[in-house]
Amino acid sequence: MKNIRFNINYFGCSLAVLTLMACAPVTPRLDARFGDAVGFARAQQTANPQASFNPTAPEGINGQAGDAIFDNYRDGFRNPQPPLRGVIDVGTSGGGGGRGAQSTR
Repeated sequence: MKNIRFNINYFGCSLAVLTLMACAPVTPRLDARFGDAVGFARAQQTANPQASFNPTAPEGINGQAGDAIFDNYRDGFRNPQPPLRGVIDVGTSGGGGGRGAQSTR
């Protein structure tokens, strides 16, 4: 008897929750423009969208140098170098010193 009552209560609560979820408002103003910011950022970061249609090679770097740069970049993630010792952190707070916001009476 207890098990049947539990099942009825569980079913009733589930039905009430589903009914209330169906009444939840939709956000058409937000959903209509969802993803626009990513699309705008991608478009702004594209220097030349028609570059794939231009068969001439760009000037300024040859293929071997470009390949070496790319390999060094990838190897930097595969085998990261430990940070240098003795480097002074500029712009970080070491704390201490001064009176700060203390009042002078």
